[in-house]
Amino acid sequence: MLEYCIRPAGPEDLDGARAVMLDTVYRDFGTGYVPRWHGDIIDPVASYLVPARHTLLVALDAEGQVVATGALDSRGPLHPPNPRHVAERYPSGESAQLRRVYVRAEHRRRGLARRLVAELLAFAVADGGYRAVYLHTDPAVEGAEGFWRSLGTVVHDEREDPDGGQGIVHFDVPFDVPLDTLASLHPDAVSPHL
Repeated sequence: MLEYCIRPAGPEDLDGARAVMLDTVYRDFGTGYVPRWHGDIIDPVASYLVPARHTLLVALDAEGQVVATGALDSRGPLHPPNPRHVAERYPSGESAQLRRVYVRAEHRRRGLARRLVAELLAFAVADGGYRAVYLHTDPAVEGAEGFWRSLGTVVHDEREDPDGGQGIVHFDVPFDVPLDTLASLHPDAVSPHL
């Protein structure tokens, strides 16, 4: 088992973090860079490093290369494109949104996503101002839905919408997911993309 260092991203980590995130949206998601969805990837300083209540974590391998990312910010989901009741349930400023939990393919299935989520939840708790933790995922991404279902509760599944929505699944994640629960997840429950 390789050892990894998880820490808040510094200026020296930004190119590596961008590379992990861009590789994920191009190779794994197949969407490529879409400015309205991925602006935070291009400018992580303004999105995660400058705001005091936001964070970008990186996982570094033994050679010091960024191999995984995880972020949290205080921006709730917007309506549209998200359902109105989801946006109202998770207002900006009161909701910690988990974002960009991505792991390079060759480092997957080693618990990095679980460790990143645990650190992000600890950050949200330490902030003291968040009342909920939210995230959304595309269930078309292999393993993502199962991973997040193991940690949170579905609050809305757009696949069940009469109009179809975007097909996204929205989750509430408790602040108190025990670390042993995170660490004991069966490896097959972990997304190959996480």
